Amino acid sequence: MTIDTATLTPAWSEEFDTPISWGARWVGDRSSAYRYCDHNPDDNKLDWLNPGCVTVSAGMATFTATPADRTLENGRRAWHTGLLTTEYSDEGFQVRTGDHVETRVRLPSGTGAWPALWTWKDGANEVDCFEYHPDNPNLLELSNHVNHSSTYHTDADAIAPDRWVTIGTRYGARSVEWYVNGDRVCRDATGVGDDWSAYLILNLSVCAGRHHPAPCGPDPISFAVDYVRVYRGAPRW
Repeated sequence: MTIDTATLTPAWSEEFDTPISWGARWVGDRSSAYRYCDHNPDDNKLDWLNPGCVTVSAGMATFTATPADRTLENGRRAWHTGLLTTEYSDEGFQVRTGDHVETRVRLPSGTGAWPALWTWKDGANEVDCFEYHPDNPNLLELSNHVNHSSTYHTDADAIAPDRWVTIGTRYGARSVEWYVNGDRVCRDATGVGDDWSAYLILNLSVCAGRHHPAPCGPDPISFAVDYVRVYRGAPRW
């Protein structure tokens, strides 16, 4: 099954054709998904958020992670990195049941990179449009933490370091669906329920080494995004 977004109703988009609208549309210095708001040593992450790590040029956002002169509570050296969330913004945009979100990204190649597009609200409501780790170069992690489903999608022709790929997620009440380059690759048959809503998070985390390798040196790690688009749909998918 394929999806044609031209048949859906646009609800919200970020094309990255102007500088980041900090505070109005996006927040980059904190997230309630992180225990200390701007960093989170609990989840195998070396992240310390810095809005300066997200830059926009030529219609593309680039997230860059670099070693920081900060130490996490677990004694590990932190990395400054970028995160965009609609939480705490003036606009406060939320996706909801029935929406379809789509992003076009260039997957990173740097060891320790952990990019993702996901949702969060009130300590839960997480659905991962995708997570990626370059040590599994042809694999995307797709997860619905609302009603507990997850899968690995492998495709060497579409998914690889330094390759552009379009990834979409449809937040159905009865089933969440994931799309890669317009083709449906997973349908979970659990969904998010009728009244679900959550904020968007787009970020580049840095692995601490528990499940995937940590950075092997101080070289910057980068991740690029062309756009994020949300379409409205029927809530009872």
